Amino acid sequence: MSAVSAEAVTGGVRTGPEAEPRPRGGSGEAAPLAPRARLLPSLAAVYRAQLSRARVARIPLLFVATFQSVGIMILMRGVVDGGDEARAVVAGSSVLVVAFVALNLLAQYFGQLRAGGGLDHYATLPVPPAAVVLGAAAAYASFTVPGTAVTAVAGSVLFKLPLTHLWVLVAVIPLSGAALAGLGAALGLLAPRQELATLCGQLGMSAALLLGVLPAAHLPAVLGLARDLLPSTYGVEALARCFDARPDWLAVAADLGVCAAVGVVSLAAATWAYRRAAVR
Repeated sequence: MSAVSAEAVTGGVRTGPEAEPRPRGGSGEAAPLAPRARLLPSLAAVYRAQLSRARVARIPLLFVATFQSVGIMILMRGVVDGGDEARAVVAGSSVLVVAFVALNLLAQYFGQLRAGGGLDHYATLPVPPAAVVLGAAAAYASFTVPGTAVTAVAGSVLFKLPLTHLWVLVAVIPLSGAALAGLGAALGLLAPRQELATLCGQLGMSAALLLGVLPAAHLPAVLGLARDLLPSTYGVEALARCFDARPDWLAVAADLGVCAAVGVVSLAAATWAYRRAAVR
């Protein structure tokens, strides 16, 4: 009996440590898990998805934003002849298109997403929270490019301002868009109700209209302080300086630097707000 193996005694069934099943293939190792999604590929995927979704739904609103800004410039043409006031009106009206889409519409979108349970869908996806916020913000900001360019060109022709340095819009649009989109996303995610998110977006756009389009010299001291705190102000200032015959490029770079810093802070705040809203 001792000469008979334990395998024969048990009817060919192995017992003990050797009885544990092994994966097919004979490697003896567990199958590796899928790699964690990286930020940049996830960001690109969310951006494409948001861009495709907003292409149909947001184009009419972009037309409204552009028509609104051009209409404001036509109205202001009756009381402003030229000089610094004309530069402020054109620059403020151009950046207002960015505020309408990146701040107002994005606040409404994230407010609706939170109220309708859409955040639960994004929470199940293997993407970092920053990719969701940055992808949506970049998609909405991208839709402001044609409207802002049309408004700036139309305003320059209307007020007889030079078109030479309008290439600075290449920096003004994304930096202003990042700052305003981060603010809009944070407002939409932090608002306890969808109606409050819509209200906050409307108030933010109204502030950009009042404090951005009207010349700073005509504002009271209190509103002047509020204007300095508004993220879009520095994009307006940078664009307004570029209508000079010889722009102060150092001041333009400083304004754009402030815009970039505010954009980083506001997008970080929006990412934190997304994490907070997704786990509640």
